[in-house]
Amino acid sequence: MHIGEAREVMYVLEMNHVSKSFPGVKALDDVTLKVKPGTVHALMGENGAGKSTLMKCLFGLYSMDEGEIRFNGEPVVINNVKEALSLGISMIHQELHLIPYRSVMENIWLGRFPRIGGAKSPVVDHQTMFDRTDQLLKELNLSNIKPTDLLRTLSVSKAQSVEIAKAVSYDSKIIIMDEPSSSLTENEVEHLFSIIRSLRQRGVAIIYISHKMEEILKISDEVTIMRDGHYVGTWEASELTTATIIKRMVGRDLTHRFPSRESKIGGELLRVENYTSPNARSFKNVSFTLHKGEILGLGGLVGAQRTEVMEAVFGLRLHSEGSLYIRGKEVTINNSYDAKKYGMALLTEERRATGIFPVLSVQDNLVIANIKEYRDKSGLLNSAKMAADTQKSIKDLDIKTPSARTLIKSLSGGNQQKVLFARWLLTSPDILILDEPTRGIDVGAKYEIYVIMQELAAQGKGVIMISSEMPELLGMTDRVVVMSEGRVAGTVNSKETDQEQIMELATKYVG
Repeated sequence: MHIGEAREVMYVLEMNHVSKSFPGVKALDDVTLKVKPGTVHALMGENGAGKSTLMKCLFGLYSMDEGEIRFNGEPVVINNVKEALSLGISMIHQELHLIPYRSVMENIWLGRFPRIGGAKSPVVDHQTMFDRTDQLLKELNLSNIKPTDLLRTLSVSKAQSVEIAKAVSYDSKIIIMDEPSSSLTENEVEHLFSIIRSLRQRGVAIIYISHKMEEILKISDEVTIMRDGHYVGTWEASELTTATIIKRMVGRDLTHRFPSRESKIGGELLRVENYTSPNARSFKNVSFTLHKGEILGLGGLVGAQRTEVMEAVFGLRLHSEGSLYIRGKEVTINNSYDAKKYGMALLTEERRATGIFPVLSVQDNLVIANIKEYRDKSGLLNSAKMAADTQKSIKDLDIKTPSARTLIKSLSGGNQQKVLFARWLLTSPDILILDEPTRGIDVGAKYEIYVIMQELAAQGKGVIMISSEMPELLGMTDRVVVMSEGRVAGTVNSKETDQEQIMELATKYVG
């Protein structure tokens, strides 16, 4: 049953008729969100649906053009982050904002250090800070983290737990979690869920943003869905299925998660033989082949060294042994310039950290890998040719952007990823290495990325896809090379295998 507007229900948060515009785009149009205390409220929608914009309005990062916010039934105005925190609203961003060379307790109490002799005293009370942190960590069942641990020594999941502890330290009534599981293993996700459940029992409301359907249905109490900056509706999570969520998110049925295709595998394009990292500390004796028209999957658990191997193939990492052949000819690739010269392209795993240039425009981001091709005889850049190629790429890949001059950081994750695809396609590569190409993007944008991949394979290009999503590996590839602890555990035909076999290989000890 769709959740109605019953006023007798007490909400910890009400956002009513919220609208927000940016130059060239209306990001939010009359959006409503109502959250009950002590519940996990999922916020879902395609990239560009307005989820993050709505949360930034709530957290004081953006100011609303229209609408009101009610906190515990009372109207409030939130002008900045400090005012949000003082009300008891915290936000854990997808990219963790912690200081790596400071301790856990210093990160948690930054800007609020307890002091000996009062708030204006220059002397920090380290013992009190330690005791408060220790108590906080124990309350959240985080006894495996010490207050004195340096952040840089912690795993991603532990660092995220510190962010949660910091949010709780503000006596938060609402904690916003933006894609909190995007970089976590299955075991780490379970630990995250146990923390969320304990927070729920304490009466804390969690607004949970994720594209992972299974997670949403497992952890949330209610689900609000947005589409194209509009409010679609709110439902009890128990009444939803993956199919109904997808239909309401994208406004249409996605009967097939992966586009169908006839594979036409040609001759050998790339051969890697016995690639080994210096002192075999990362990967050892890795061998595989890639053929024209093939989509080759690279599977394995987090830490299997899949990214490291492909970065070595692309010349970004050293290798001490091994040979590389392109179209049967042995080549040496020492850097990315060599890799590009031989027709290779690499779409990196972390598009925000190692992909986009956030303060540059869509056009600048798009042409930068091919910039030499736009120089005329005098060495000046041909602006008309750059603009023409950019417009063609925007059209061909259906990149949703107000203009080519829009800063790429204002685009949704899916559209940022399309810009990166377009960037490399301008270099006319024959071998594309895609590292987690659909991470952090919604189901509709995923399908569009899949179509691009299949079109490239149909043109005779070879595609290598690293993915941690098992259904994606099986649904998109022709073969899967499975790695375990830096070694190849086996290679399987995608149509003749299943998730169990791949997981068995991924956990296999390869001596």
